[in-house]
Amino acid sequence: MIITIDGPAGSGKSTVAKLVAKRLGCIYLDTGAIYRSLGYLAQKMGVDTENGQKLAKLASTIKLNFSGDPTNQRVILNGEDITERIRTEEIGMAASKVSRHPEVRAALLQLQRNFAEKGCLVAEGRDTGTVVFPNAHVKVFLTASAEVRAQRRYNELLQKGVKISFEEVLESVQKRDSQDASRKVAPLKPADDAVIIDTSNLTIDQVVERILELVERWKEKHTSCS
Repeated sequence: MIITIDGPAGSGKSTVAKLVAKRLGCIYLDTGAIYRSLGYLAQKMGVDTENGQKLAKLASTIKLNFSGDPTNQRVILNGEDITERIRTEEIGMAASKVSRHPEVRAALLQLQRNFAEKGCLVAEGRDTGTVVFPNAHVKVFLTASAEVRAQRRYNELLQKGVKISFEEVLESVQKRDSQDASRKVAPLKPADDAVIIDTSNLTIDQVVERILELVERWKEKHTSCS
């Protein structure tokens, strides 16, 4: 079974997807971490984030693995644990830049799809329901106002000891939204058959329960049809 959870930065999709995967005993695929890893590696290797061909070549060489359970997953790139290093605002913007190139998305597509061969999968990102897994069994698109999403990200950064203003985070969120929605390849948008959930006034647990209800409905419908 494949469940996709898409949405903009700060919509809660990562936290929700991890909990849904843990509750269902599924593999958790953070597609955003894949693009962040490439953005990180491009900066480290001095590869121009505007050069799609060089980025695609770099993407074809990476060895990326995830370890640990869904709620405490580590990102291992070429044998190096980069979990904390890819969670900065700078790398987030780099990820958005590299993801605009069709050559890069093509190079990473099969890498993402390979995870579905390992069993039940919960994939989260920005185009998992539209491009990566268009035939997913349950598709969800989470959203929230830019201000709410920026506040969540701001609180998260403060807890990590990062010194940054709310205004800077809001500007980053709005800029990321614009980049992701306007790119020509796989722009950020809900799949036609996705269930849209506004998380602005919902708790994490409430969102998780709603998604689990969707999964149960799908199971009941297809069990009765078999």
